[in-house]
Amino acid sequence: MINCLSWIGRCVAAIGLATLAAACAANPLNVPVLERDFADPHIIEHEGEYLAYATNRGLNLPMARSTDLVNWELVRDPARPGKLLDGMPKLASWVKEGRTWAPEVMEIGGRWLLYYTAHHARKDIQCIGIAAADAPTGPFRDTSDAPLLCQEQLGGTIDANPFRDTDGQLYLYYKNDGNNPAVLKPSYLWAHRLSPDGMRLVGDPAPLVKNDVHWEWRVVEAPAMVRRPDGGYTLFFSANHYGWETDQRLSNYGTGYAQCVGPMGPCTDAPENPILHSYNKKGIGCLSGPGHPTVFSTGGKSYVAFHAWSATKGCRKLDNERFLYVAPLAWQDGKPVIGASLRPTEK
Repeated sequence: MINCLSWIGRCVAAIGLATLAAACAANPLNVPVLERDFADPHIIEHEGEYLAYATNRGLNLPMARSTDLVNWELVRDPARPGKLLDGMPKLASWVKEGRTWAPEVMEIGGRWLLYYTAHHARKDIQCIGIAAADAPTGPFRDTSDAPLLCQEQLGGTIDANPFRDTDGQLYLYYKNDGNNPAVLKPSYLWAHRLSPDGMRLVGDPAPLVKNDVHWEWRVVEAPAMVRRPDGGYTLFFSANHYGWETDQRLSNYGTGYAQCVGPMGPCTDAPENPILHSYNKKGIGCLSGPGHPTVFSTGGKSYVAFHAWSATKGCRKLDNERFLYVAPLAWQDGKPVIGASLRPTEK
């Protein structure tokens, strides 16, 4: 059976476009599992269901749930029928409402911790905060009067990714917002150790990946560290401008990876990057701006979730929304292989 890879370039080189198109003709290569604006997704499993978190859209912390990864619904407030539940209804004192991005949640020490990006009201840059809750649906509360991390001289800090290694050590990965027009400095992805309770940064950070190749443009962001089945480390990330502008046929945004010696690096970009990128191919379908990957495992299998822009049947930009996709993730000789995405059950 041919594995219809999301990274079209490698698949086409291996088996030819005609063969790939024939293998995938029955279904487009990638189909969203949630056709609602749900950018920068993060997925966890808890008590027999999957919870997904996204960048703000009306709510500070939108959430969705599923029991099978293919059929999703937005989480509603049990106390107010018909209303959606905001996982972080009240913001910290340092946060300006309207730009809470890229939430990621991890259970640490019996509490649920939310690492999120938010706009610092006084400093006018994005920073990373941390909030806690007794349940994965919140309410998450950040009672601090300052962010956890804010690289002011480097443009700010966004896209926090917590990671627990097999020895229990916790790490946080993030991006300095170097493409911030106010600074225009290089963007790096960083690694930082966390305290055992996940609440504090420990030691010095280590730079892992820089925006230094053509496809990345001025941006590397959205890090997601993974411990591979062979014991090695892979850092997924996205690059280029996230948008789909009116003068573009497709978005330039895409996803690549780097192989790392350890959780603090050093890391080396994969030469085949980007492995997940925009395309419009007959028999394969349309995808524009696939990015912000999150990797998770369940039932002995691994998956990658990401967002991509909503598109018309003719592969033009539809609404200003990014939909949720979930695809199987496998490994071949230490390299990631992304399969054709899951798709909702037809009703």
